[in-house]
Amino acid sequence: MTSSDKPENASAAPSGPTGVAAQDWAQASADPQYRAAVVDLLGALAYGELAAFERLAEDAKLAPTLADKAELAKMASAEFHHFERLRDRLTGIGEEPTAAMDPFVAALDGFHRQTAPSDWLEGLVKAYVGDSIASDFYREVAARLDSDTRELVLAVLDDTGHADFAVEKVRAAIDADPRVGGRLALWARRLMGEALSQSQRVVAERDALSTMLVGGVADGFDLAEVGRMFSRITEAHTKRMAALGLAA
Repeated sequence: MTSSDKPENASAAPSGPTGVAAQDWAQASADPQYRAAVVDLLGALAYGELAAFERLAEDAKLAPTLADKAELAKMASAEFHHFERLRDRLTGIGEEPTAAMDPFVAALDGFHRQTAPSDWLEGLVKAYVGDSIASDFYREVAARLDSDTRELVLAVLDDTGHADFAVEKVRAAIDADPRVGGRLALWARRLMGEALSQSQRVVAERDALSTMLVGGVADGFDLAEVGRMFSRITEAHTKRMAALGLAA
């Protein structure tokens, strides 16, 4: 996952950890509904990291230079390491990783089919903008998780280096040909819409996950907080667009 501009209030509960956020996994997982929600979350993240690895490996084929190809290969390796950590955690808590990931395959594969880049620059913008939106969402959720799960989720959302790399390459391309900026700005707006829709579909289809997010399990968001969360995600997206030299 990639992200350099995190929503300002992500990863921190409003007044310090309380409730589930103050517990470790052994304590929190005694609630079967919370456990089911975390398994869903880890499954979604694991498949997202596996898909990111595959996509970066494919994007490397479009790279214009050997140095760019090597850089993307290094990032793909980092994504696969993130996947392995999530897979190992699922195994460690007695869950079968493939079964945990399977419910999210169709939605994530559908997103990637609908947003297949047509060239190298679109691929960079997709990794930077699309993945970062998902990362922001998961960081917001992480603030409500038990301490062990929160630590793992935040670790696998660490930037693999793609953010700075994408900004450098996209800005250089726009400097060389300003017309590129308009095309990439439209592409990034489409990615924003598709990424938010995909996140909502994933949550809506999983009862335990949706219950955790909107009250009932862990320290869920109320509807007003959901609105504030998406406002923070949108603000972070606007900052990323500016960093790329694109209009949001």
